[in-house]
Amino acid sequence: MPVHSREKKESNHEDMEVDFPEQDGSSTDEEDTVSSSVSEDGDTSEMDDEDCERRRMECLDEMTTLEKQFTDLKEQLYKERLSQVDIKLQEVMAGCAQEYLEPLANLQENMQIRTKVAGCRSHEESNWRLFSSGIYRELCLESVKNKYECEIQAACQHWESEKLLLFDTVQSELEEKIRRLEEDRHSIDITSELWNDGLHSRKNKKKDPFCPVKKKKPVVVSGPYIVYMLQDLDILEDWTAIRKAMASLGPHRAKVDVPPVKSDRHHHVARSEDGRLFYDNQWYCRGQAICINRKDEYPTSAIITTINNDEVWFKRLDGTKSKLYISQLQKGKYTIKHS
Repeated sequence: MPVHSREKKESNHEDMEVDFPEQDGSSTDEEDTVSSSVSEDGDTSEMDDEDCERRRMECLDEMTTLEKQFTDLKEQLYKERLSQVDIKLQEVMAGCAQEYLEPLANLQENMQIRTKVAGCRSHEESNWRLFSSGIYRELCLESVKNKYECEIQAACQHWESEKLLLFDTVQSELEEKIRRLEEDRHSIDITSELWNDGLHSRKNKKKDPFCPVKKKKPVVVSGPYIVYMLQDLDILEDWTAIRKAMASLGPHRAKVDVPPVKSDRHHHVARSEDGRLFYDNQWYCRGQAICINRKDEYPTSAIITTINNDEVWFKRLDGTKSKLYISQLQKGKYTIKHS
């Protein structure tokens, strides 16, 4: 293996030595060609400069012509554009340009739509106003009707209370008058009977003067006794006078001839003194709030306005005024208390 490599190296070295003379010959040829080409290039460079100058001048001429044509075309385009703008301006001024008519038509259409919508809204608003005004009118009428009914109800209640009070007062007055008349009739009957008996005895005495008078047997009384020297007629006259005087004192007198009977109603103590009311161990003055009770009725609140000798005026919460008689308080028809 090393033998072969050494042989190859030697052979290569010989070849390289053989090639050297050939390279020298080629270098001389190249020098000759370069010298000839330099002479030719000197001639061609002069021709190229002239050609370049000529071409440059041609290019400059073409550029000037092109620039002139460009300026002419530019001027022509400007004039055409100006004429078109003038025509459009005249059309716009006349109102017949398409660029003006189409937006105008769109604007008119939008205007009509908006006017229709505005008209509908105004119509709806007017209808709503009419509807709301109708509701307000109905509410006002309803409130007026309610006030009217309340006033009628208050007037009816006031009338009923006044009627009941008047009925009670008239009834009490009539009962008092009837009682007085019965007492007077009873006293008059007794006196008339005694008077008639006395007259009859006197007539009998006058008719029979010779008839012996029968004397009554003396009554035997054991123990102390009182002998009245007055006659029976005088005693009855005094008794009737006492009863009339007691009847004139008022409804609070005691009955002499009638035995005490338990009444169904509970009598209350009620009287007026110096503008004040004394009722069931309590004093009531003007301006005080009271609660009035009556059987089978709801209690009502009121304020005392006036206190007289026989009656008490009060004012209810609804503004109506009424009165109570002290006799009604005494008989228990009405009861009052502080509220």
